[in-house]
Amino acid sequence: MNISENIKEYQEKLPTHVTLVAVSKTKPNEDLMDAYNAGQRIFGENKIQEMTDKWEALPKDIKWHMIGHVQSNKVKYMAEYVDLVHGIDRLKLIKELNKQGEKCDRTIDCLLQIKIAEEDSKFGMAINEAEDILAKDFKNTYPNVNVVGFMGMASFTDDIKQVEREFKFLKTHFNRLAETHSNLKTLSMGMSGDYELAIAEGSTMVRIGSAIFGART
Repeated sequence: MNISENIKEYQEKLPTHVTLVAVSKTKPNEDLMDAYNAGQRIFGENKIQEMTDKWEALPKDIKWHMIGHVQSNKVKYMAEYVDLVHGIDRLKLIKELNKQGEKCDRTIDCLLQIKIAEEDSKFGMAINEAEDILAKDFKNTYPNVNVVGFMGMASFTDDIKQVEREFKFLKTHFNRLAETHSNLKTLSMGMSGDYELAIAEGSTMVRIGSAIFGART
């Protein structure tokens, strides 16, 4: 597995408006540096402690994305440096992000995770919950949190039409809410197996792991 070649391949084939998040969870720092030396600067992790260890050890111009399910009591460990939190699936987490952001004197960017898959194993809020959160006096209530978009994970299925429907559903509501919430710019949909379909349906950010770094043990 040639990581630097894989990074360059994605850099060439992804549209310019689509951001690549290299999902580096469980991978050693050496692998991340191979991707870094090929020009990659955005890495996604799903465990805060592992991400923090890597943040401390690796170059400081790396942007760290928390892509996994977030426990509220762990937010304080990443609040100082995290660039984007993908999986905001409940109001309690927004309150904790705001609290820790205030302590660090910074505003933390995040995506609301919308449940679009039919699988019970997938986290996320209903679209009406997201709408309710955004409808509140958000900026004054949570001045240290900035919701910049939505994230959604499609069902793990071979039914392409179902995946397409799920992506289309999220894109439709993203477009609708972006008309009244100008800060909504990012739509994170698509992983190694379905990123091309996600981009076709309007994704502006894809999370690619195994296709770059190889299978995880």
